[in-house]
Amino acid sequence: MSITTTDVPRARAFYEALGFEVDPRFSDETAVCVVLEEHVFLMVLAREVFASMTDKPVADPRTHALVGLNVTRSSREEVDETVARGLAAGGTEPGPAQEHGSMYVRDLEDPDGNNLGFLFMGEPEEASA
Repeated sequence: MSITTTDVPRARAFYEALGFEVDPRFSDETAVCVVLEEHVFLMVLAREVFASMTDKPVADPRTHALVGLNVTRSSREEVDETVARGLAAGGTEPGPAQEHGSMYVRDLEDPDGNNLGFLFMGEPEEASA
């Protein structure tokens, strides 16, 4: 998956502040390869690089919803800690935490406006007899 940024060094600092590693093999002054999980990567590309890969107009994530990227965490506390690190690194929280049964979700926008959801999927509630 690829998203855009207007400031590659800022994007790199933001995603590292969230606790993600960066793969230096695919990162330079125009791109950051964020390792979300062992085999799951997020390419954060300078807008002009992203634009060179498509004939379609590139929307601004501050004004248009482009993609919702959700990343699981191992506990509610880890969700809260991740979002706190993101807020301290320049992100914004567009709304309150959400509860969907046993799922706990908090959204975080990176400094470019790309939306990230951090969620904990607890044990499903027992069906009532």
